[in-house]
Amino acid sequence: MTTTATGRLAGRACIITGAASGIGRATAELFASEGARVLAVDRPGTDLSFTGDIQGLGIDITGDDAPKTIIDTALSAFGKIDVVYNNAGVSGSAPASETTDEMFDRVLAVNLRAAFRITRQAVPHLIASPYGRIIATASIMAKFSDNGLVAYSASKAGVVGMINNFALELGRHGVTANAILPGAIATGMTAASFANPDIAKIWAKKAALKRLGAPIDIARAALFLASDDGGFVTAQALGVDGGLMLRV
Repeated sequence: MTTTATGRLAGRACIITGAASGIGRATAELFASEGARVLAVDRPGTDLSFTGDIQGLGIDITGDDAPKTIIDTALSAFGKIDVVYNNAGVSGSAPASETTDEMFDRVLAVNLRAAFRITRQAVPHLIASPYGRIIATASIMAKFSDNGLVAYSASKAGVVGMINNFALELGRHGVTANAILPGAIATGMTAASFANPDIAKIWAKKAALKRLGAPIDIARAALFLASDDGGFVTAQALGVDGGLMLRV
């Protein structure tokens, strides 16, 4: 006996990068709980074990053949692609004057260039889908910045600009493209900083809601954008920051 998936993403095929932990893992699990089939992508050696209809793929997304491998794997598993969520990201902290070419290039390679190349590879399949969705994790640092974040801020501003172009060019095909701008979120990337209760308290105090965000807060925003509820939302940089941008 076969069963029919139910939920806000019933039957949809989704790719999520940076899915081993934090926002990516929370989103993969939420999407699957809402009926999606998910290809969870992260670096080789990361924990890509899940329950539910989630298949893991360990790959360096900056590799030359990574976009084709990712898209081909999704097509082999699901037969189609409806949603591409470029969530993978790296940071780093160094004054602009001390940021080397290698440091700058690495951040842009993961945060921006890989996202572009994966999305470009998926475009024909997103156009073919009646639910074509492109989502990317940017940051409030796409609009602001902080000491030591020259590469990170540049990469995330680039993500927003890229998303706007995909939204413009693919809108005629019914494909939406949006960025999510998280604020201070307790994830693997920020764990070292927020493990210090004084730092965590400072950032929680800055937010209007007086708390740090959690990965599920971002995952719920991604679910909205991926679902029918977000079908008329495109070219948006959606701040999910607990009101942090009121004070930054």
